[in-house]
Amino acid sequence: MSKALVLGGKSGLLGQALVKVLNERDWEVQSFGRQDGDLSDPDYVERLLGEANADAVFNSLAWTRVDDAEDHQNEADQANRILPSILAKAMARLGHGFLAHFSTDFVFPGDSTIPYPENAPPDPKNVYGSTKLAGEKAVLAALPERSCVIRTAWLFGPGRKNFITSILDACNKRDMISVVDDQIGSPTYSLDLALWSTILAEKKAAGIWNGVNSGHASWCEFAAEAVALVRGPCKVEPIPSAQWPQKAIRPPYSVLNNEKLAAVIGKKPRPWPQALRDYIFGYILPDKEDNLEKH
Repeated sequence: MSKALVLGGKSGLLGQALVKVLNERDWEVQSFGRQDGDLSDPDYVERLLGEANADAVFNSLAWTRVDDAEDHQNEADQANRILPSILAKAMARLGHGFLAHFSTDFVFPGDSTIPYPENAPPDPKNVYGSTKLAGEKAVLAALPERSCVIRTAWLFGPGRKNFITSILDACNKRDMISVVDDQIGSPTYSLDLALWSTILAEKKAAGIWNGVNSGHASWCEFAAEAVALVRGPCKVEPIPSAQWPQKAIRPPYSVLNNEKLAAVIGKKPRPWPQALRDYIFGYILPDKEDNLEKH
């Protein structure tokens, strides 16, 4: 039985999905949370990895609060660059295990009109994207033959608050919600991403991969699809980004090309609306039925 160590597996959106999928594929799984030890200490990290003796380490820990990163650059850098670097260097010294590290569509500037392939030149426009790109480079430099970087985007799924749960909660409280319609990206289901990532680790598929569901949407389209699926009582109003000011610059277009991933997993990742239906009907709708009946 293969062993996996999942950093962020106890409470993270992606980490919980990884634990579920790995267990289903008969991996022996150990989860590790921030509260379990000091991952800024290289000696501690090396001891942790040595004791775990994992065949694959999945790092789903990150600073993901995009706007807050603008004011907390050191903290974002610690989580997004320094920690991955410590992990990769420790695994290189130990000489064992494959590292799957997760990154973001925000490494790209948003100036494209077609989905970004893995080899498109990165040019992040905010602190979050910059620190994530630095983390990518650190991992691939320290552990080039035994690591992969999986870029993903717009994650939704069970186990933790996410964009979809926030939208549906707002919809049950208001007659109308306003959602940005001029930022286009790749909605991605955490359980699908966990499966693709596990396959990449099983195949020891090194390098950079785009791990997203097929298709694209604006935030408004993404929200409207979710509201329609639950027969939500509110209207979804499209607005430009200028009406929803945020501290960090967002790429207007950050759709990722998943053809490389499709080739290695043997099929094209399913469209995001299909994945969203599975999430809604499998995890959300039973909790919403009472609310829906009130309207």
